[in-house]
Amino acid sequence: MARPRLLSGFVTVGAWTLASRVLGFVRDIMIAAALGTGPVAEAFLIAFSLPNMFRRFFAEGTLNPAFVPMFAKKLENDDGALEFARDALSGLGFFLILFTIVAQIFMPVLVLAMASGFVADDRFDLTVLFGRIAFPYILFIAMAALLSGVLNATGRFMAAAAAPVLLNVLFIGAMSMAIWAGFDMGLTLACTVPVAGIAQMVLVWVAAARAGFKLVPRRPRMTPELKRLAVLAGPAALAGGVVQVNLLVGRQVASFFDGAIAWLSYADRLYQLPLGVVGIAIGVVLLPDLTRRLSAGDVEGGREVLSRAGELALALTIPASVALILVPGPLVSVLFERGAFTTDDSARTAIAVAIYGLGLPAFVLQKVLQPIYFARENTRTPFHFALVALVVNAALAIGLSVLIGSVLPQFGFVSAAIATSTAGWVMTLLLWRGAWRMGEEARFDRRFWSRFWRIVAASWMMGAVLYGVVIVIGPMFGAGAFRYLALAILMAAGIGSYFGLGHLLRAFRISEFKSAMRR
Repeated sequence: MARPRLLSGFVTVGAWTLASRVLGFVRDIMIAAALGTGPVAEAFLIAFSLPNMFRRFFAEGTLNPAFVPMFAKKLENDDGALEFARDALSGLGFFLILFTIVAQIFMPVLVLAMASGFVADDRFDLTVLFGRIAFPYILFIAMAALLSGVLNATGRFMAAAAAPVLLNVLFIGAMSMAIWAGFDMGLTLACTVPVAGIAQMVLVWVAAARAGFKLVPRRPRMTPELKRLAVLAGPAALAGGVVQVNLLVGRQVASFFDGAIAWLSYADRLYQLPLGVVGIAIGVVLLPDLTRRLSAGDVEGGREVLSRAGELALALTIPASVALILVPGPLVSVLFERGAFTTDDSARTAIAVAIYGLGLPAFVLQKVLQPIYFARENTRTPFHFALVALVVNAALAIGLSVLIGSVLPQFGFVSAAIATSTAGWVMTLLLWRGAWRMGEEARFDRRFWSRFWRIVAASWMMGAVLYGVVIVIGPMFGAGAFRYLALAILMAAGIGSYFGLGHLLRAFRISEFKSAMRR
């Protein structure tokens, strides 16, 4: 069983992430019902993706692999951690203020780079307007990400994990108000984005201050530590940029198919649920723990933590992947099909969900494998692997969109999903091979591999149960309010059969999950 600190941190982050994803579902269900897959929905989705794309580039893509290990080591050695964090916050804030101003000026260029298929219609001007309103979010959420890194490195995960919940609560409240008062839904959503960013930043700033890290920005200065941070962050930011270019290619391809931006976005929401709850939670908790162990020379302890993290991640992810592959239709129809979101929209979204499901284990394993490199302050190698994945993604997305689009135009949008999942597996295999070459300390242990095959077997046996349940209760999914009962029956059958079969096959012990929840 994994160490208590790893598991307790995982449960904390996972629980809050689950709450955020569930509320995110509510948010997207409301957007789908109000706007469907029409031009306003697509314009907002692209506008919201702009600051989020740069957030992953400048914030998560840089802070997790570069800032957290450096800060954790300073904290461990009592070597000016507070001053280092304050300098990093000041430098990041100054840079992002300038970047936000430039983005406001060149917003039409950014929209063109994101969705050139919008140029021919009203979606382009609408996206530029929404983008200018929403873009300042990058400043506040990046500052929040750095503060979250401080909290995570000190073993305080709750506030940082709870911050995204605040985002979705504000969205749901704003949309409810817009429906009640008759406000323009698109403008309401766009205006809520920067407000949510401020709220998230305040939440984690207060938590950091209470933890003894009251970070008040000051005049930026270039210290030796910040130079070292920049050297480490450069390749990490470029690697994060490569991931965002992959998403950019997918959106560009989708923008040439009416409704595809929305179909892929709603499908993304479904597979992001297990990815967020499991993969991101593991990644957030694993990196500082690995860094501390390797700094202390505890190689065996590092391997134990890595193996148990991988084991736990796959035990919760592979069954989710199988469910998304085999029964996406009922999931999408019950969750999204209402109001302006039609049966045809459900069918197209379900296809994308199944394809993303094929790549889900790869995306989660990346969150487990990347900390091996980042804990050693090696950010260059993952960048090189990301470049290979970029080439694979672009070649498949563009090539398949032309090939499929010429034969079956209505299904050309799936090329983006196929490319994303394939590139995810390429990246994962490269990370795994690189880790294997580092030696025993970077490899999964024998127990991991023994349980891996049992987890796969239990998951596909569960899939057979799900498929059978859908055949038996299929008519209920089209029977109004009974579809919610049908979904509940399907979920209960999946959870019960998986944990029962997994226990019988010794893929895991139920007591291990109970112990993790208690901790």
